[in-house]
Amino acid sequence: MDLARHIRPIPDFPKPGILFRDITPLLADAAALAASILALAEPWRSAGVTAIAAVEARGFLFAGPLALELGVGVIPVRKPGKLPADTISHEYDLEYGRDRLEMHKGVLAEGSRVLVVDDVLATGGTAAACMKLIEAGGGHVVGASFLVEIAPLGGRERLAPHRVESVIVY
Repeated sequence: MDLARHIRPIPDFPKPGILFRDITPLLADAAALAASILALAEPWRSAGVTAIAAVEARGFLFAGPLALELGVGVIPVRKPGKLPADTISHEYDLEYGRDRLEMHKGVLAEGSRVLVVDDVLATGGTAAACMKLIEAGGGHVVGASFLVEIAPLGGRERLAPHRVESVIVY
């Protein structure tokens, strides 16, 4: 299935000069969504993944079905203040400021082999922060998987030396 035809380009969103890749048509199509989960899973079937770290918020849409496909659990990685129990956090730089990601303390088993999952790889800042958080929590990052990669933005290079797999690359 040509999954790229289910991605809608929206020019000048969220600001002029940006070509936004809208995944909502893919999400709305059951066959395309199922095919995307299989495509996300395939490169990782023999990688020994024991958990998936889901990046808030659109990463959650893919992490649950992908975890079921790989037979592992999901670790939600969220923005500050969204998790009810004790958390660990990692603060990181954005283009214009700082942000922070959190996950529950102790939810990740020591030595877990974790796959980071999100919808789009752009600059890689959020995924890199998620990887640091997983490592701080005692996990080993196996790699990262994305539905869409915007290659000119350099996210893959920022995540090196970690393995990165993307279903659709622009």
